[in-house]
Amino acid sequence: MTSVLHYLGFGSNRPAKDGARNQPVRALPASWYTLPEMYELERRAIFSKRWIFLTHSSRIKEVGDWLRYEIAGFDFIVIRDRQGNVNAFHNICRHRAYPVVEKEGSGNAQILACRYHGWSYGLNGKLAKATKYQEVDNFDKEQNGLLRIHVKIDVNGFIWVNMDAKEVPEVPWEEHFQDVDKQERYKAYNFDDYDFDHSYELDGHYNWKILADNFNECYHCPTTHADIPNFLNLDSFDSDTKDGHIQHHCESTPEQIEKGLYTASTYYFPVSAMVVSPHFIMIQKFFPKNSTDSKMGYEIYRNRNSSDEDFKLISDMYARVMNEDKVLCTNQQKNLDRGVFTNGQLHPKYEKAPLFFQSTCREVITEHFEREKAEGREIWPAKPRLTCDVEVSDKDEQLCASLSCGAKNQVLAW
Repeated sequence: MTSVLHYLGFGSNRPAKDGARNQPVRALPASWYTLPEMYELERRAIFSKRWIFLTHSSRIKEVGDWLRYEIAGFDFIVIRDRQGNVNAFHNICRHRAYPVVEKEGSGNAQILACRYHGWSYGLNGKLAKATKYQEVDNFDKEQNGLLRIHVKIDVNGFIWVNMDAKEVPEVPWEEHFQDVDKQERYKAYNFDDYDFDHSYELDGHYNWKILADNFNECYHCPTTHADIPNFLNLDSFDSDTKDGHIQHHCESTPEQIEKGLYTASTYYFPVSAMVVSPHFIMIQKFFPKNSTDSKMGYEIYRNRNSSDEDFKLISDMYARVMNEDKVLCTNQQKNLDRGVFTNGQLHPKYEKAPLFFQSTCREVITEHFEREKAEGREIWPAKPRLTCDVEVSDKDEQLCASLSCGAKNQVLAW
């Protein structure tokens, strides 16, 4: 057991709180950015039960408007129903697990229909039709609706989701994000003035945590991003770390303020960030695909009162910066893959935000790891407990659990 923990990197130095010491801190080891078993553990420990900052509700204004996302292997849709409510469901038909929405991106639907065998669902997720099942005794439509995902709309209209299958999520939104939507600096902006303009994606060979590490510091900015000093006063750049989010800030120059180039940047653990400025909003999400590949997804909103020149000035700059960051992250991942590098020492001040992020990862993953160790099984919070034919399903799953069903059991061999 000890060797497994050391291999996964447990027991490495934890960053001290601000001011506790002024010396470099060891980062997470390379294995946390390369090991497939670690990625699967993250899916269970993080993505199955933590709140994810997703998008703005204005993107699904009309009844039937939907958005489809895939994050860490979880394929799901967000849709507005006929009562005006925003719902989220796993994109999985309850019959044979075929997707109910096959198109990527966004669209509009008046019913969610699986074309495999003709099962269909209302916009509220309830089963509307199961072909031929009217002939089957004791078939309960109420037990066969789409698998629901928790949704929260914050005070600014942004949508959050939580995959936890419990009726009440194990991790309350307020535990990590209390008043994050009521930041004092948000008083300078009217979120109702912003309209969705466009989106784009950057696929690449990089672990999702590399993307988070990169976003959460500007230690690299002077040497990598020539544009940045025009938009951010790097001499004053700093970060406030709290609960499940990181607030980045700097003191803008009078010239930057006059041009509307000041920003409010927030990172929401685990995979989302938002940059707000007078002329545009950028929502950035890191979509993990496996242990070493991810997609960087961007939603760009434009202030309808801004000129084309003002909007494009900052929008184009951030697009360039994101492409430059992709190069950094790709090359870093290549070297982590080589099996030579273990970890480096991060600056306690200029890299305190990535240290906070890594510390959060370590704590969340270790806690879940210890729970699985105690119970001797994998724990998937996003997996709902069946309410019918439970005994048969449990026996089938226990049979597989008793076997060596793949390489993952080597890590879970307590």
